[in-house]
Amino acid sequence: MQSEPETVCNVAISFDRCKITSVTCSCGNKDIFYCAHVVALSLYRIRKPDQVKLHLPISETLFQMNRDQLQKFVQYLITVHHTEVLPTAQKLADEILSQNSEINQVHGAPDPTAGASIDDENCWHLDEEQVQEQVKLFLSQGGYHGSGKQLNLLFAKVREMLKMRDSNGARMLTLITEQFMADPRLSLWRQQGTAMTDKYRQLWDELGALWMCIVLNPHCKLEQKASWLKQLKKWNSVDVCPWEDGNHGNELPNLTNALPQGANANQENMGQCKSLEYQHLPAHKFLEEGESYLTLAVEVALIGLGQQRIMPDGLYAQEKVCRNEEQLISKLQEVELDDTLVKIFRKQAVFLLEAGPYSGLGEVVHRESVPMHTFAKYLFTSLLPHDAELAYKTALRAMRLLVLESTAPSGDMSRPHHIASVVPNRYPRWFTLSHIESQQCELASTMLTAAKGDVRRLETVLESIQKNIHSSSHIFKLAQDAFKIATLMDSLPDITLLKVSLELGLQ
Repeated sequence: MQSEPETVCNVAISFDRCKITSVTCSCGNKDIFYCAHVVALSLYRIRKPDQVKLHLPISETLFQMNRDQLQKFVQYLITVHHTEVLPTAQKLADEILSQNSEINQVHGAPDPTAGASIDDENCWHLDEEQVQEQVKLFLSQGGYHGSGKQLNLLFAKVREMLKMRDSNGARMLTLITEQFMADPRLSLWRQQGTAMTDKYRQLWDELGALWMCIVLNPHCKLEQKASWLKQLKKWNSVDVCPWEDGNHGNELPNLTNALPQGANANQENMGQCKSLEYQHLPAHKFLEEGESYLTLAVEVALIGLGQQRIMPDGLYAQEKVCRNEEQLISKLQEVELDDTLVKIFRKQAVFLLEAGPYSGLGEVVHRESVPMHTFAKYLFTSLLPHDAELAYKTALRAMRLLVLESTAPSGDMSRPHHIASVVPNRYPRWFTLSHIESQQCELASTMLTAAKGDVRRLETVLESIQKNIHSSSHIFKLAQDAFKIATLMDSLPDITLLKVSLELGLQ
């Protein structure tokens, strides 16, 4: 800065195999990231390598000196830095002259300028103390002064490290997690039985997501995974460690944060995102010809979305299930489907329909399994132009909502009060049920629209609606949708669709 007096800083940088392994700077600025002076010297070294004189390791230089030169070298070194090094020099001299000293039992001597052995670990310099101090500071601010934003920047730094396969990613996340676990508010909230704020909980979600990236990293060693598992179990055993579903038993759901309803909820953010152009990059060393990183990414996303999973207990975790699914589908919608990707969609749809209990679209699913309506609607619209039969088969299978199926005990049905006593305990606490039912209704509406003019398919969709949709308001909405679709201005009324509308209206 022009307003500040010019200062000269002494900077030292050690590097090993293209990584900066340690830094010191006389400016005294403490931060997680390198100070401007270290960055400046690094850039200077990169841009003008010829201007930085390359020396042999000091051990090599000393080896070339005779006895007189060595004595002169040591005495000049002590003279220049006598106040700092004289006590150390005298101590070392005494040890070297003593035959039984430990220093004389070791062959050779250390050389900090020689670099590490080829087998030694090498990683980027990370100031661990500063990471801990900064996280502690941001947490103590409790969401004020943009501390949440600062913590997200740290998380972004961890992601960057993982992308570069920098082993510091796991180290840095460990330091961050330790500070989160030490946050005094955790025990306070636990004692008072109050819920943590949604913003704070989202930070914990990010912690969990990053740990998932680390433990699933195919490039790490088994012993590393074992040590991380031990550490994660240790944190998990601490009383104040937050539960993933955000529900410690006495925590009541905050229904004011319920998910938005309807088809445009996520816009039977997206608008602000700039559409990206995805391309096929060839993936070498994979089994099948024609596979690319894009086909693999899409296939993994479809496998993940189709997994059968039990609805978690807490409101926050249930909202997160819906939110994560919709975010992943919105990413998939940015990808333009070509013939290669359509093959992947076909393969996965067939596989999920025929698969066993791990599939959410299998023949048999658990009563409290997370419904597949949102995913099936995406599969249906994607497959419809290419394989209509498979598209309908997938969507019709996904229409079920087993949690609302009657499970009342058999007995005297003429006494309604017996049934009434069963009902409150019959359904699990699905706080997002209204959102799920609206997604089921949208899936049905999408099928009705596509089936216009096809008597057989319209009858099949009608049967599915009558069997699976339990909300009268949603059945009425579908009756209205069917009527609108049947009486579009540009064509003759669709008689079958009008009958569907009438039947649903009567129901």
